[in-house]
Amino acid sequence: MAVCQTVHAMARPASPVLVRHISRLALLGVRPDDDDEVRAQKATLTIAASTVMVLAVGWVATYLALGLPVSAAIPFAYQVVSFASLVLFSRTKGYRFLRLSQLGLMLALPFLLQWSLGGYEASSAVSLWALIAAFGALFFYRADAAVPWFIGFLALTGLSAWLDPGLASHAAAIPDPIRVAFFALNIGGVSLTAYLLMQYFVRAREAALRRSDVLLLNVLPKKIADRLKRDAGVIAESHEAATVVFADVANFTPFVERTPAARVVAVLDEIFTAFDDLAERHGLEKIKTIGDAYMVVAGLPEARADHAAAAADMALEMLSELHALRDRLDLEIDIRIGIDSGPVVAGVIGRRKFIYDVWGDAVNTASRMESHGVPGRIQVTAAVRERLGDAFRFEDRGVTDVKGKGRLRTFWLLGRA
Repeated sequence: MAVCQTVHAMARPASPVLVRHISRLALLGVRPDDDDEVRAQKATLTIAASTVMVLAVGWVATYLALGLPVSAAIPFAYQVVSFASLVLFSRTKGYRFLRLSQLGLMLALPFLLQWSLGGYEASSAVSLWALIAAFGALFFYRADAAVPWFIGFLALTGLSAWLDPGLASHAAAIPDPIRVAFFALNIGGVSLTAYLLMQYFVRAREAALRRSDVLLLNVLPKKIADRLKRDAGVIAESHEAATVVFADVANFTPFVERTPAARVVAVLDEIFTAFDDLAERHGLEKIKTIGDAYMVVAGLPEARADHAAAAADMALEMLSELHALRDRLDLEIDIRIGIDSGPVVAGVIGRRKFIYDVWGDAVNTASRMESHGVPGRIQVTAAVRERLGDAFRFEDRGVTDVKGKGRLRTFWLLGRA
């Protein structure tokens, strides 16, 4: 998909037919299980080889017209070998042979053609095309593995310079207009091919980076992700005031026991996706899901004065959203929600499969508000009730024994006033 998108971006504003053919050509040797880097390399090499094959038609026709069959045979040999290797590539998807054969042909044949014509001037410096092999090796190999290809180009360039006086004495008689035209073709063609290589690969890399950023932002807040990309050290922040919301799907375990696995995952995905949309709309930060439990926090990583109100609004909409999904999907489930406000500590833990998490008494208390709550209702602490004031309606639940917290006065959140 990324390869197709990049080809489409490069081909604008080309006709739809041309775009379709270029996209098909780019995917010639791509396997479904290829990673993004290999897919980009395969497509780039295929397009580069095809471009040079088309441009070689001009050389073959011109040298034949000038009565230079040996010189014409060299670009023609490239076309034949390249076509055969691309056909083989499309069938086997074997990337190593195509990579080695193409870079080898691109490096050696331009110098052979130049020597057959009588040196730099007579050939219009056709050996410039060998530079594509040196550039291409940077894309298709690791940086250190590409060094020998560039050294090979320099060595052949030096050899050509040493041979040039002798070759020039037997140079082919090529008319000046054709020689000048080939100078323009060689310089322009090499520039175009190098540009297309770089353009395609840069776009593919940018697309891969965008996908990586999207995946990273699915795990971490943007502010934290940006810090982590700059500095891989410990990230920990204290927040003086935040509001934590815990939600748990009630009666979900019996549903799991009598329901096929695919439907269980689909239902839970639909519920949590709806909650994710609510979190984004209200500006809350989703922290994690644990089984059928969902945790979200208002007031971090960026502080906000209305964190309690934002959390309350989201909790009310979570309740409404779950009831709408329950009715639509014909489910016998409900949701318990607990909320508390207070200071928390947030940070990133882990080095491989890292996670952005939150700790503090408010986290534990919000969890207790949920677990000691009632399906279909939102239980909040006195601290939340005080912060929300008269903007919301409440029902006093009284004093409740809360595990690990003792006796706490709690309230049911009913809605906006």
